[in-house]
Amino acid sequence: MKLQKTPYVVTIQGTSILKLILSCLLLIFLLFSVSGLLTSLNPQYQLRSSSVNKATMNVSGNVLYQLMARENHYFMSGLVERDEVPSMSSVLFKASTNVSLDDPRSLLGRELPGFSLFDGKILVAGEGTNYTNMPIESAPPEEALNTENEASLQNTDDITKEEPNKVTPPLTTGDKKVAYIYFSHTRESYLPYLKGVTDPNSAQHSEINVTKIGDRLQERLEGYGVGTIVDKTDITNRLNSNGWTYGRSYDASRAVVQEAMAGNSNLSYLIDIHRDSRRKEDTTKVINGKSYAKLAFVIGAEHPNYEKNLKLATEIHNKLEEKYPGLSRGIIQKSGASTNGRFNQDLSGNALLVEFGGVDNNFDELNLSADAFAEVFSEIFWDAEKVNYPVTVPSEEQ
Repeated sequence: MKLQKTPYVVTIQGTSILKLILSCLLLIFLLFSVSGLLTSLNPQYQLRSSSVNKATMNVSGNVLYQLMARENHYFMSGLVERDEVPSMSSVLFKASTNVSLDDPRSLLGRELPGFSLFDGKILVAGEGTNYTNMPIESAPPEEALNTENEASLQNTDDITKEEPNKVTPPLTTGDKKVAYIYFSHTRESYLPYLKGVTDPNSAQHSEINVTKIGDRLQERLEGYGVGTIVDKTDITNRLNSNGWTYGRSYDASRAVVQEAMAGNSNLSYLIDIHRDSRRKEDTTKVINGKSYAKLAFVIGAEHPNYEKNLKLATEIHNKLEEKYPGLSRGIIQKSGASTNGRFNQDLSGNALLVEFGGVDNNFDELNLSADAFAEVFSEIFWDAEKVNYPVTVPSEEQ
């Protein structure tokens, strides 16, 4: 018996081939279009590792941990009871609209003129820090910056200057000056010393101001062997000379810092000292029976040194928490059209902007905070730099 082979017939419709070809052509067209678009964008809009890092900053570690727990329930045991698992709808809504349901400022800041001036992001929250008491940076009225109209001084007898420590530290930078203290808002002052002034925005003075914190900080840092320069250039005078508004203070101080760095290649730690406009309940902490002016760290996010500056600020914050719990208000990130976004921190990977207290603090409290900051900063400095400097034999000058 002979088997008869049955022929197989494959039928291909012409329309299917046409659709396949068109799909391939469309895919190739889209690939070339997208790649061409990405390479033709201005540098500030191009996709880089830094932009990816900035985008991922919007996802908190807590959210990431909880999302992982959805797939591996073992992680659920590590969540504290007060943590709530975020809903996918809220996460997707924030990703698509950039509006956070937990932070109404993200919507109001776009609708209310001037509201974004108080915007910012808490990267590391200190004790009691939340979005209702973040540091405020607002321009003072013009009359407050006029030395002819500035307030009379009071309580200045309470401002004492202690003798510097005469003990030679075991580690020292010698003749090298490595820390540079300056003041972009030179005349920021404190209400207890300004007679008749009650408005926080008007707490400005050409003599009694944040520069005195620089003097204290220099004494303490050099006592720990860290060579320090304090630059008291009056930025307000520079603004007036250039015909600039107060909003360009960082442009004016930038030229001062660049000139100093050009004249001294050893300068690598830049510390810009400010004063917050918040009141005493937000800017004061009692530690071991002593009243301290709280510290807050502000980081600009729009420059290449952002991660390095954040690392340094985080190290200082963490060590302050160990030694002086509650002294640091935390680390605040500033970026966007309503703020500077750099604060001259692009000039060094070791740049800081530190808010020392608020308008109601006095120099007894500020000096204690300067002492604490110097102690912690010097420890971090020597952990990083001690291999570059010789060890000296401690001695006490007679």
